[in-house]
Amino acid sequence: MAANFLHGVETIEVSRGARPINVVKSAVIGIVGCAPTGPVNSPTLLLSDRDAAVFGPEVRGWYSLTEALTTIYGYGNVTVIAVNVLDPAIHRTQEPSATLTFSADNDRGMLRGGLSNLVLTYEGKALKEGKDYEANLLTGHCQRLPNGSIPVGATVNASYYYADYKKVDSSDIIGKVEASGRRTGLQLLADTYNDFGFCAKILVIPSYTNYTPNAQALQAMASKIGAVAYIDAPTGTLFSDALKGRGPSGINNFNTSHPRTMLCYPNVKMAHRVSGGVTLSPLSTHAAALRATVDQNEGFWYSTSNHELVGVLGLERPLSARIDDPQSEVNLLNEKGITTVFSSYGTGLRLWGNRTAAFPIEADMKTFEAVRRTADIINESIRYASLPFIDKPLTPALFTSIIESVNAFGRKLEGDGAVLGFKAWMNKDRNPPIELSKGHLLVSYKFTPPPALERLSYESEITDEYLVKITSLGE
Repeated sequence: MAANFLHGVETIEVSRGARPINVVKSAVIGIVGCAPTGPVNSPTLLLSDRDAAVFGPEVRGWYSLTEALTTIYGYGNVTVIAVNVLDPAIHRTQEPSATLTFSADNDRGMLRGGLSNLVLTYEGKALKEGKDYEANLLTGHCQRLPNGSIPVGATVNASYYYADYKKVDSSDIIGKVEASGRRTGLQLLADTYNDFGFCAKILVIPSYTNYTPNAQALQAMASKIGAVAYIDAPTGTLFSDALKGRGPSGINNFNTSHPRTMLCYPNVKMAHRVSGGVTLSPLSTHAAALRATVDQNEGFWYSTSNHELVGVLGLERPLSARIDDPQSEVNLLNEKGITTVFSSYGTGLRLWGNRTAAFPIEADMKTFEAVRRTADIINESIRYASLPFIDKPLTPALFTSIIESVNAFGRKLEGDGAVLGFKAWMNKDRNPPIELSKGHLLVSYKFTPPPALERLSYESEITDEYLVKITSLGE
């Protein structure tokens, strides 16, 4: 009631009953990498391949961010929070003397991408852009102009600077918090809730997680924001080394039991969109893209395993794959908590593996990636929806509203198939008056996510009991 004096009548609106709980966004990829152009050390929200164009197309050379975004949007339109850590003003290299040959067929030639300070000369004379040639500094394409001073099919000298991904090191990828409070690199993903209203739930830094400190930083960020990190084995890793990598004598970045980490092996082969040849692509990028699309199309409680990969031509190293052979290489990898690719007769190439790096040290339901993420989404959704309850008078009506809200959310999850059962309640023994007097209420809830059907067994019996069908034909 208002404290002011009133000689009359008033109406006061009150809110009771359950409040709706909305599911937080799960199909959000957080990615850190290198691009030849676009915002630097600024989290950029992308919703489609059109938005991804801010970081430029794939160009001659190699840029992990542009390559990964092309792969991701090959699976469909998903939400991506991208951080480019390549600053062309800092991470650049000078090429003082290169040659550029203009094709006699189309008067075109190409240098590497991400250029600046380009100077072309022919027979010692400087050429003028717009008169003798035109250049796209981003892609490195140069066009000879017909009325200029470059002969058909000529080779000219070129000097330039180019954005050099090799000068990006681990400190750039991991990032830091500067004295001003500004974050860089991977650390920027911790602030995106304030920027966009959600955090990434799928974390990847393709081609950089083979360095253990980078992988550990990605895992730490996954723990901080309730996400899952996708980590690759180094290029060239043998099958036996991938298995040994789960121990102290193998590749270091696989020696982890982090419950929010998916270990990916091997790299996959894809067509290079610029050179036309075949290139290796990190499996983590495909696993992340598949995770986001499965979230959107089926639900965050579905496993990504046994879903076909997009645009993949083959594997860096062939792996034996049979669904009924425990000794097949893909099964041995899964047995050690490594996600891989299943490729057999007529199957296409499919992501294969359900477990996080916590498996096989732990073997409970939480080692299923889909179960871990289902719990994350449920817990975070309930927390975020509870803001309207905070600082209200702790009354029976408020308590009832909280319990009804959480149980209504649980019923919705059950109806969707995200959980098999859900219940919220207050345990009296854990809410003594001394705690309630501090303004502290403990609400308990439990639920059961559906685990993936990882192993299906059939029991077969050869019996003579059906021979009676023959004897029954006699007189």
